[in-house]
Amino acid sequence: MQQILIEGKLRNERGKNSMRRLRRAGAVPGVLYGGTGEPLAVVLDGRQLAPLFRTEAGHNALLNVKLEGHGEQLALLKDWQRDPLDEDLLHVDLLRVDKNVRMRVRVPVHTHGDPVGVKQQGGIFEVISREVEIECLPGDIPEEFRMDVAALTIGKQLRFSDLPLDPAKMKLISEARTVIAHVVAPRKEEEVTPEAAAAAAAAPPAEPEVIKKGKKEEEGEEGAAPAEKAEKPAKAEKAEKPEKKK
Repeated sequence: MQQILIEGKLRNERGKNSMRRLRRAGAVPGVLYGGTGEPLAVVLDGRQLAPLFRTEAGHNALLNVKLEGHGEQLALLKDWQRDPLDEDLLHVDLLRVDKNVRMRVRVPVHTHGDPVGVKQQGGIFEVISREVEIECLPGDIPEEFRMDVAALTIGKQLRFSDLPLDPAKMKLISEARTVIAHVVAPRKEEEVTPEAAAAAAAAPPAEPEVIKKGKKEEEGEEGAAPAEKAEKPAKAEKAEKPEKKK
C-alpha cells in the first residue's frame, strides 16, 4: 500500500468566513482523531490531498500526516465532504492507525476480460459487488482486487470466496458467498407470428362489460321491508233482489 506525505498545521480559526479564506488559499480544514491521541483540528495542503480522490484505491492510502510541533502520525482517510456544485473538497476526517494493529477496511473489486458466455453464448455480463470488507494490518491493505472474468460462461459466477486473499495477512469479513459478477442468459420474448398478429388486428373490439343491476327497486334499501303491494279494489257486492209479495 502506498504512503503519501500530507503536511499541515493546527487550526485555531473557527467559523464559516475563516474556512472560506483557507479554501481560497488552497488549504483544506480537517480533524485528526482516534488512537491514543486527542482529536486535533488541522488545516492541510489541498494539493497533497488531491491524489487520494483520483482513484478508489487512494481512499485506503496510508497517510504520513506531518503537523507542525507534533511530528508525523500515521492515518487513513476516514470521511470527507465535497461541494455539491463544483466538487471542491470542503473537509476531511483522518483516523489515526497503529501499524501493528489489524483493522477493517473496504477494498475496491474490479473485473477485467471478456466472458466466454457473452462472446460465444450471447449471455449478459453483470457486476453485482464492487467492494469487499477485509481485516488486516494497515501496511497490508491492498489498493484493489482485480478478477479475471474471461472464463465465465452462462450460469457461472465469481464470489468473494474466489478473491486471492493471503490468509496469513488478510481475513474476509464480507459474506463469502456474495456474488461479485456473473453471466446470465438473456430473457426470451414471446414471438408473435404474422398470422396471430393479423388475427388480432381483425378481431372486433371487445364490448364494454354491462354491470347488472341489483335487486329490484321495490325491495328498497338493505334491511328495509319490501313495500306492500297495493290491494285491488274489492268487487261490488250484488244488490239483493226485493222479496215478492205473497
